Amino acid sequence: MTSEAYENIVSQTAAFDRVLAAGEGVVRFAPAWVPRAFCTPGRRIRLHPDDYFPFEQTRGGIDERWLASTIRADNGPLTGAHEGLSLVVDPEGGLLPFDEFVEHHKADVIGDRLWDRFGGWTMYSKFYDNLQPLPFHVHHSDEKAALVGKVGKPEAYYYSPHMNNYTADQAISFLGLQPGTTRAELKERLERFIEGGDNRITDYSLGYRTRLGTGWDIPAGVLHAPASICTYEPQAASDVFCMCESWSNNREVPAELLWKDVPHEHHGDFDFLIDLLDWEKNVDTDFVPHRFMQPYATEASAADGGSAYVENWIVFRSDAFSAKELTVRPGQTVVITEQDAYGAIVVQGAGTFGGHETQAATVIRFGQLSQDEFFVSAPAAQAGVTITNRSSTDDLVVLKHFGPGNVELGPVE
Repeated sequence: MTSEAYENIVSQTAAFDRVLAAGEGVVRFAPAWVPRAFCTPGRRIRLHPDDYFPFEQTRGGIDERWLASTIRADNGPLTGAHEGLSLVVDPEGGLLPFDEFVEHHKADVIGDRLWDRFGGWTMYSKFYDNLQPLPFHVHHSDEKAALVGKVGKPEAYYYSPHMNNYTADQAISFLGLQPGTTRAELKERLERFIEGGDNRITDYSLGYRTRLGTGWDIPAGVLHAPASICTYEPQAASDVFCMCESWSNNREVPAELLWKDVPHEHHGDFDFLIDLLDWEKNVDTDFVPHRFMQPYATEASAADGGSAYVENWIVFRSDAFSAKELTVRPGQTVVITEQDAYGAIVVQGAGTFGGHETQAATVIRFGQLSQDEFFVSAPAAQAGVTITNRSSTDDLVVLKHFGPGNVELGPVE
């Protein structure tokens, strides 16, 4: 058993410079696998069937792959030193920590706008893939997360058809609270957590059936229990949460996950837990029109008319991140320009991405490199990335995740 997927992780200034120059502003990532002790792998993130449980006992199985991440997972004292952190592939050997890579290059990688305002890359995306739904939980706002030395975590979901050949055990997500739910009712269910068994907190939520090819915006403070779907999840760069449901995945949820990111002096304070919620957003009578996301074409894609490529906005309601789905038609070569830096993951097809060979993963061994994930620096994005689909029959499909305040998308309403 091991706590690390890779051994040859190095920090070298010369390598940071060499890799960015060699890729003409586009770099390749190694897969970043993350286990969760409270989950059961859904086995759709293209890891080898024998490798979903590579860690020691109590670590759980791998049901997440993190994308374009400058942060590490918070999985307790046995968490690996680089767990959740993206690693840049040096073609001359070695893997480079992405947080140090960004810190070294600064605006030359993420652009002046993001560097000057945020001083770093403040989002990441992931494939979350659980056989059953997650426990009903909430992510903190910046204000509440700061109490435990973290930042808040808004997130979003896109249900990629390319990552879901089946919908596992329950393709229903519980999101928010039923209008009319009171603090007293919710507090009673939270207090039942410590009694053991099922506190039935989702009795006060609403369930939504999964529609592949659509998604949801989940701001910080909104309760949610994602369905048993392989979900593409752009989000703020944080691993802060409070698990509010005591029974999930046919097992009890450990009580320490209820208090995981609560200041010690507030452990046992259920009113404090309720104050983690954005109550207005949870009980919003217009929750669906405010939070549901139906993809729509980008301006450039609409102008192309779909002959060479199709590109849709798939995540667009948050000012903390955004995302697109790009489909390059068989045999086509396109030059795609963006105003902002972005991470990219190829989920179907084969060809070239910038100066890199690319191919969607089918089966990846734990610790093996792949050719499906990249980061495009702001200068390279603005100059345009040439993408070629070498297949005469299959689309080349890329999911692209951006940082805060996408210039093209404009202000978020």
